Amino acid sequence: MTDWVLSLEGTDSGRGVAFALVILAAVLHAVFGALQKGKLDPWLTRGAVDVSYSLMSIPIVLFVVPLPKPHLWPLLFGAMVIHFIYKLCQAMAYERGDYTVVYPVVRGIGPLITVLAVGYVFGENYNWLQWSGVMCLSIAIFALAGVNLAQNKLDRRTMGIGLLFAVLAGFGVAAYTTWDAYGVRAAVDPFTFIFWLFVLEGILFPPISYLRYRHVADKPAFSALASRGIIGGLVAIVSFGAIMVAARLDKVGEVAVLRETSVVFAALIGWLFLREKVGHLRLCLMVSIAAGAILVEFGG
Repeated sequence: MTDWVLSLEGTDSGRGVAFALVILAAVLHAVFGALQKGKLDPWLTRGAVDVSYSLMSIPIVLFVVPLPKPHLWPLLFGAMVIHFIYKLCQAMAYERGDYTVVYPVVRGIGPLITVLAVGYVFGENYNWLQWSGVMCLSIAIFALAGVNLAQNKLDRRTMGIGLLFAVLAGFGVAAYTTWDAYGVRAAVDPFTFIFWLFVLEGILFPPISYLRYRHVADKPAFSALASRGIIGGLVAIVSFGAIMVAARLDKVGEVAVLRETSVVFAALIGWLFLREKVGHLRLCLMVSIAAGAILVEFGG
């Protein structure tokens, strides 16, 4: 697998594979979001998912991928800290704000800041057509959050702080996307960085989840947490792994923007499987999000 990925670097075939991987990741990210949208405490769900993909990755780092080179360890530990801060902000946003509002805010800020960051870090340049696509996608996602905020009956007392943490989480998305892309490109074997990061991520957040579990009055069944964690862990490994390989093969900014079509797939999942109403306004916004992503990907 590693030799195949490395052979695709800098080729048109590599760009095509990256595109397919990002679409796969966007679909799986929508599924992952639906898992976190459930009735279980977001702190507990996040901890269960982290434990699951960390344990799943241990055999791979022990027997499949090579050990990280010395220069890779600071990048791995830095990524672990950035992901931890992002997860804290995300859990705070989900706890205090409605998912249908805070999730689009997080996903709308992420690509906009990422495209700015990768211009500095990787020297990526985008033309006016691609920048118009970035703005179209981000504005449409923010508008989707606004529509949900206006139409849903929400607790306005906690919504403000929820939105604040959603904004911080959005910056976290940009930070970990840029940092992880740098790390996966610095590794001789990209899967070394990917799977060692999965192992390390099981260190910081799960203890917080355990402390919360001990103090919540209405404790969820262990089987419910375990099943959510295992499914979420599998989805996260494939989704994040696909994004990281795509970031090795294509422009990081384009990958980051295209990933946010997960908002569209999330709405489609809600409409097709959860019987949620989409409406004409939401449909128009979903089309705008997809159009923005297409402009960024094919406007260069």
